[in-house]
Amino acid sequence: MARTEPGRLRIIGGRWRGRRLPVAVQPGLRPTADRIRETLFNWLAPSIEGRRVLDCFAGSGALGLEAASRGAGSVTMIERNAAVASRLKANVLELGADQVRVQCADVLEWLRRAPRAPVDCCFLDPPFHAGLLAPVLAQLNAGGWLAQGALVYIETDQGSPVPDLPGHWHWLREKRAGQVRYALAQVGPKDAAGEP
Repeated sequence: MARTEPGRLRIIGGRWRGRRLPVAVQPGLRPTADRIRETLFNWLAPSIEGRRVLDCFAGSGALGLEAASRGAGSVTMIERNAAVASRLKANVLELGADQVRVQCADVLEWLRRAPRAPVDCCFLDPPFHAGLLAPVLAQLNAGGWLAQGALVYIETDQGSPVPDLPGHWHWLREKRAGQVRYALAQVGPKDAAGEP
């Protein structure tokens, strides 16, 4: 699979397949690799159409825009860095992605509000070694952000431990690619949940 050049993001499937978009150049900003995105969206393929999606660490927009391209009903992307959020908003406008909203906010503060409706899919790809994964998982769980059966994607580096899931969540899939570990969890008891 072709690699996207630095400073550009390539959407790999759906309505905007092949579109290349500029990405803000910021230290630590690392779009999810094409190969990992391909695997993730193969996992999500039966479950993304028309769904409500939350991208908690939007960065380049690789995950949220890919979800929108593949038919997500609504996508909310949270990005703390103002320059990065501005670039995301410009890309959303360029695509005409009416179902996508970009919020420039600290994700932990933003998640303290009450959700309008729980989401069906959530992407968690925080900056590596920032210690944000555990508190965001706890806030999502406690705040009523996730629908029963919601799918939660988690991406970390190999050296960072993944926090324990809340008791009523379970792992569905897990893989590694280079120094990246990525996994899919589901909200709800294992025996009541179907595979995505």
